[in-house]
Amino acid sequence: MIGDFEIREEDLAGRIGKLETRHGTLETPTFFPVIHPVRLDIGIDILKKIGFNNFITNAFLIYKNRKNFKKIHEEFKFDGTIMTDSGAYQILQYGNVDIDNLTIVEFEKQIKPDIAVILDLPTGNTEDRAEAEKSVEETIKRVGEVYNEVDDDIIWTYPIQGGRYLDLIRKSTIDFNKFKDKFKFAALGSPTVLLQEYDYRSVVSMLVEVRTNLSRGVPLHLFGGGVPHMIPIMVALGVDSFDSASYILYARDNRYITRDRVLKLEEMDYFPCSCDVCAKYTPKELLEMDYDERIKLLAIHNLYAIKLEVNSTKQAIKEGRLFEYLQEKSRSHPAVYSAFKEALKYNELLEKFDNGIKPTGKGIFLFDYDSVFRPEIRRFGKILNRYEPKSKNAVLICYEGLSRPFLEDELVRKYVSISLRENKDVFIVVPFFGLIPIYWSDSYPLAQFELSEPVDDLVRKHMIDVIKDFITKKNYSKVEVVNCKDLHIESIGTLSSS
Repeated sequence: MIGDFEIREEDLAGRIGKLETRHGTLETPTFFPVIHPVRLDIGIDILKKIGFNNFITNAFLIYKNRKNFKKIHEEFKFDGTIMTDSGAYQILQYGNVDIDNLTIVEFEKQIKPDIAVILDLPTGNTEDRAEAEKSVEETIKRVGEVYNEVDDDIIWTYPIQGGRYLDLIRKSTIDFNKFKDKFKFAALGSPTVLLQEYDYRSVVSMLVEVRTNLSRGVPLHLFGGGVPHMIPIMVALGVDSFDSASYILYARDNRYITRDRVLKLEEMDYFPCSCDVCAKYTPKELLEMDYDERIKLLAIHNLYAIKLEVNSTKQAIKEGRLFEYLQEKSRSHPAVYSAFKEALKYNELLEKFDNGIKPTGKGIFLFDYDSVFRPEIRRFGKILNRYEPKSKNAVLICYEGLSRPFLEDELVRKYVSISLRENKDVFIVVPFFGLIPIYWSDSYPLAQFELSEPVDDLVRKHMIDVIKDFITKKNYSKVEVVNCKDLHIESIGTLSSS
């Protein structure tokens, strides 16, 4: 059924999903390249060759500039998914448009895109709260105004406004529930300026507010999300699709998109890519080309770079390695690292949506203190707190040099045998986890992990704090520390008589 959204894979708050449209199933997360309806910088055939079976265009510009426009798929000779914006971007640019909400909605019904947006009033980057409140109230009013006019063969989009004001975003998102029987798609508006200014932390907070208050079954679009280095973080916070004209706008300014940053063509000697463009030309050859041809080729490369990042993010979800991928990507730019650290503040949300079951069962990689905030580590910590001691005596065996699974290690088996005779609880000491009860140690991922060594001071301190807290709360009267020459936790034995 049109508008049905099925979640196939999950990791953190990100997911791979299937959205049913009139022109087939759209797999998310996905990027919608912005196509100008009058000036086609990139042909539709090129989009398809790169791998995009979807794009977004502007219904308002079509209405104003292309008379006798038929059905949109016929006009563009395209059999994939087409989304139309309504003119809200022009409101952001010029302050107003000479068309009303009902007229543009009726026009979208006429040209029949797969996904359509009403004419909302975007908040933009305003610092005037009264203006932001007006944008939220007016947008909600406009959704209600066309509620009885929208049809079921188009997926209608509910625009969420509020800008920097998180309480207004919350209100806008919660009010979606009044309209969700007719509006199957939600979209967060107005992050474009923040993204351009590298204010990624604010965008993270906005996305968290939306995803916290939006039903998990509703796909979420982000307007203007076209920078590859932020795509994994946006997806990890629950964004299912995004759009941008960045690929062509950057090309016009001789800017070359990579998965980590944006480079000036004039400053490049080599292309770090092997797409159709980069395999054929050098930076110098592009610079010597005719301007229009250079723009076209740069835009094609930029689309390849975005597509590659979307696919890499999906593969990370598929493998259950999205957190690790975020750690890797966060080092690409200080602003991206700040966004990653901001996202970690919402680890409860990430843990809530993370399904806890990794499809491949492969071990997790633990790098530095940031890894402490992985859902698997936090979830285990909560389970450990529920552990019921069988004895007042504990044996702590450090993981160093032990074979896995731990129960098959000779040293561990020796102490397990002793514990059965002398009534002791046996634990494996592992950085990041803290303590692993020996009879839990076969559970995923307690023996399926790789960690960086030597363990850094923050991770070691965290481990010691976890152990001390556990020993104290569980009232162990005697603690024996074994095999711990490198982790230096022998002092924990001084808790024995407490």
